[in-house]
Amino acid sequence: MEFFLTYILPPLAAGTVLGFAGFAAGIKYRKKIAEAQIGSAESQAAKIVNDAVKAAEAKKKEYLIEGKEEIQRSRTELEQETRERRSELQRQERRLSQKEEQLDRKYDTLEKKEEQVAARLKQADALNEEIAEIKKKQIDTLQQVAGMSTEEAKALLLERIKDEAEHDAAVIISENERRIKDDAEEKARYYVSMAIQRCAADQVSETAVSTVSIPNDEMKGRLIGREGRNIRTFETVTGVDLIIDDTPEAITLSAFDPVRREIARIALEKLIADGRIHPARIEEMVEKARKEVDASIKKAAEDALLELGIHGLPHDLVMILGRLRYRTSYGQNVLRHSVEVAHLAGMMASELGLDAKLARRAGLLHDIGKAIDHETEGTHIQIGVDLARKFRENKDVIHAIEAHHNDVEPHTTIAVLIQAADAISAARPGARRENLENYIKRLEKLEELANSFEGVERSFAVQAGREIRIIVNPQAVSDDRMVLMSHEIVKKIEDELDYPGQIKINLIRENRVVNYAK
Repeated sequence: MEFFLTYILPPLAAGTVLGFAGFAAGIKYRKKIAEAQIGSAESQAAKIVNDAVKAAEAKKKEYLIEGKEEIQRSRTELEQETRERRSELQRQERRLSQKEEQLDRKYDTLEKKEEQVAARLKQADALNEEIAEIKKKQIDTLQQVAGMSTEEAKALLLERIKDEAEHDAAVIISENERRIKDDAEEKARYYVSMAIQRCAADQVSETAVSTVSIPNDEMKGRLIGREGRNIRTFETVTGVDLIIDDTPEAITLSAFDPVRREIARIALEKLIADGRIHPARIEEMVEKARKEVDASIKKAAEDALLELGIHGLPHDLVMILGRLRYRTSYGQNVLRHSVEVAHLAGMMASELGLDAKLARRAGLLHDIGKAIDHETEGTHIQIGVDLARKFRENKDVIHAIEAHHNDVEPHTTIAVLIQAADAISAARPGARRENLENYIKRLEKLEELANSFEGVERSFAVQAGREIRIIVNPQAVSDDRMVLMSHEIVKKIEDELDYPGQIKINLIRENRVVNYAK
């Protein structure tokens, strides 16, 4: 213990004291360093603040200078604009001053002229008074000599003149009426007879059947097909009855619509020549036949226009006109009838010194409404007028179409000529047949009634109107809906149509899926 107190404790105590003294010195040194750093930071912060204040002052001075410059520029521009406006106002004031001076000079001139006119008027009034006085004296002298007043003399003279004028006018009017009537009747007979003689058109009544020759009777069986599938397909896609009977080497096509019948005839001839007869081939040939008939429609219209020398008809109207090739009126082909009316009207117009081209154009288009009367509501006259207006035809042509059946009173000579030519063409012996027209109209009405139902794609009246085949859209009409639709069609036919016997309603719904392997 003594050793510890003597040799170890004193050095240990001395070390501890020295440690505390060093620690205190270190703390004091670090405090000095921190104070020095804080002073440096404060001086830097003060410098930054001073720099920022100086920059702000400089920016402020810069903005003030720019503002003063902008104000000076604006003031300069305003002064310039003010000077220009002041100068313009001064120019306008000078012009107004000059105009006022001119008006003053004109006013002075007018005043002088008015004074001159007033003086002349006074002289004219004085002369008129003098003339009136002289005239009065002359009238008084005449009255004394004649022994009657002026009014009595006027009345007597007018009475005599009136009687003589009425007598002469009656004689002249009577003579002119007699002469004009005789001349008109003679010229009318001449014009009509001349037109009829020069227009010797053939008249061929359309029929409702076509006959197609076949090489042998074996072809009949091929056309019928297994279980009748070929003939059913043919009749469905064409809307034409295919009559296969005991007639040797001949098949009959029956349809009231000549367009459908012609398509069926061409398709049947192609099938017979090809020899491959099955439903797909039938549909292909019918489509080709339709294209050929469309081409023949266009050619028929172009031939008619070329024959009549008519140009400038719109393409769509040409196609509508060509459809008249397959339209009949009381058995008479409407296109040939229209061409004949055009010739007759043109010849009569030439004789009368009128526009023959305009007359031919009106004659050709007078029945244009019949081309689409089964597709559009209204009479063929109203449809024709609407078509002509749509294609901006001449107003005289439109009036001739409207007046050719006296729906309106004709007020042009061309319209009267179209009436006469139409009557002449229709009155030719054998030109028209009433019964056939009524029959066709009944079948057209039957198809129109069927097409009026929603979901019907197309319909065909066949078997002379004893059957109506209706093809419906399979997406729009279901099998259950077909049953109800058939009853609705039957009810509407019974309510709206007159027909002999009974009519079979045959609804057809077919789903097809077509794809191509590439």
